[in-house]
Parts: sequence; C-alpha cells; structure tokens
Amino acid sequence: MLRRADGGSERLERALDGGPIPHDAETRRLLAAAGALAPGFTRDPARVQATEDAMMLAFERAMNPLTKRENAGTDDGLEETELHREEVALPGGGRMVVSDLEHITPDRLDEATQMYADILARKSKDRQS
Repeated sequence: MLRRADGGSERLERALDGGPIPHDAETRRLLAAAGALAPGFTRDPARVQATEDAMMLAFERAMNPLTKRENAGTDDGLEETELHREEVALPGGGRMVVSDLEHITPDRLDEATQMYADILARKSKDRQS
C-alpha cells in the first residue's frame, strides 16, 4: 500500500501550478504546508524606493549640515510680533481672556463671549440634572 513519491510530487506540482486540486489528504497537507511557506505579502517597489530615498536624504543631511548664519534671528520679523489681549466679563460672573496674533475686533470679542457663555450655560444645566 505504499505510494510512489513521484506521483505525490506530480500531483502537488499540478496543484501549485493552478491545475485541479486532488482530493487526497496527503496532497492537501502538502498544499497547506506550501501555503504556510509562501510570503503573505509582497513589497511594493515604489515604497522600497521611497524608503531608500528618505534614508539617503537623512544621511546626506547628517553628513552635510546646513551652515549657520552669523545674523540668524535678526530682522526676520519674529521679535516684532505683537500679541493682542482683551479681558472680558462674562454674564453671570467670571472673566474671559482672549489672546490672538491678529487684532481683536469688538465683533470677534462679542462672538467669543457669546460662545463661551453658551458653553457655560450648557455645563451648568448638566450639573443640575
């Protein structure tokens, strides 16, 4: 009752090539083992190339750092930035401070005050229930 090894390997090769799958248990076990050995995913060549490019760019930056300017930080406009600040009394008590890089208009201040008052009103309703 011994099977020839050549017959089993031929059936397995036919099944792996996309031919009809035999119904015997031995070939099914061999197919499962071959499937376990096959990689579950393939690497995208574009992603591999993008990763290599990013690594080489980081390497180049590390090997050739940018030169530091003598006048770095001067006349770049950052020290001239003005911070606008307004303080407003909220209805029902409390104070709100609004800060912005842009000029705070009365309309924007009223809108922010109303939004904050609505939030406080909703939270106070939650505490009473």
